[in-house]
Amino acid sequence: MYAVAGVKGRVGAATADALLKRGQKVRVLVRDEATGEPWKARRCEVAVVDLLDEPSMVKALQGLSGVFLLLPTPPPGADFFVAQDVMTKSLAAAVSKSKVASVAFLSSIGAQHPAGTGPITALHRAELALTGAAPSVTFVRAALALERWEPLLLGAMDSGTLPVFGNPHLAVPQIGAKDVGMLTAEAMELHKPGTHVLEIAGASNWSAEEVAAALSALLKQPIKAVEHLADSEVAFHVAAGVPPMLAEAYAERSKAQGRGLLHFSHPHQVKRGTTSLFDALSTLV
Repeated sequence: MYAVAGVKGRVGAATADALLKRGQKVRVLVRDEATGEPWKARRCEVAVVDLLDEPSMVKALQGLSGVFLLLPTPPPGADFFVAQDVMTKSLAAAVSKSKVASVAFLSSIGAQHPAGTGPITALHRAELALTGAAPSVTFVRAALALERWEPLLLGAMDSGTLPVFGNPHLAVPQIGAKDVGMLTAEAMELHKPGTHVLEIAGASNWSAEEVAAALSALLKQPIKAVEHLADSEVAFHVAAGVPPMLAEAYAERSKAQGRGLLHFSHPHQVKRGTTSLFDALSTLV
């Protein structure tokens, strides 16, 4: 049996779904019974736990073949990096004490860098903390999430433009949740001894222009990718309700992409999904 955290979100749900389709038994880790109900209907076990509650996490992970973990977004008002570090410490301790056989942890492209990548910096620290925590540890360094375009859709529909903080013509690694779940489920079944990095991306690299074209087809209205000045990104996110510290982290991530920091360590070994850009974005519309 495998445990999966984060099933309220797209990637966790996609991972649990992929494991079920591969014939595996799944235990979902949820914060409340209501979140677990749809998974009970699919014959999953449901463990109501707080990822910060170490004793309950240890109990939920004992005797399992493996677990999929991620760092959830901290609650509004929390210091992003402090909250992520606290979560990392709790998860690493629970994994070690539970003696779960294997761990797959959702990381990110660029997580090999200790600084300069915005929110990805927290994932670098999480990788360090989880290294060796279980007999088999896999860091799933996923390309930039296609789902990150979702908060911009309403504005794009109103204005006909998709704001881009970077080169809209540059094709970069991106991936949708369905492919993350599929590739992660495959990796979880391998149980490779030691600590490993699995780098994953979508079927192809796509530019913001290509994203805008796909959204145009899905929304049935013209959407154009428009480059914005990098210095305006923090103000843009803050105006959208993002806490200033996190807005600054997002802006740093965009600059990291421009500086070439958001790259894979082993580009020739990247595993690619099979979902088309149109199909991946269709889940957002």
